[in-house]
Amino acid sequence: MADTEPETVFKKETVRKVLTLCFKDDKTKASNDAVSLMAEMLKIFVIEAAQRAMKQAENEDSLGVDLEHVEKVLPQLLLDF
Repeated sequence: MADTEPETVFKKETVRKVLTLCFKDDKTKASNDAVSLMAEMLKIFVIEAAQRAMKQAENEDSLGVDLEHVEKVLPQLLLDF
């Protein structure tokens, strides 16, 4: 049976633009492989953040995930990545 959950996807052009914001030299370019790798890393990061926030909400017996739950798991998540 196929998964019914939608797949998390970042548009490569959006990722490329975000990467170029960090470049100090305007001549610096990001290769297609680098953009694909960064898109995959962002996907993993977002999924992990959502899962940790959901677990935090469950631990607090909340009915849903709020920004407060994301804020609580964010410091450890950033350290793990």
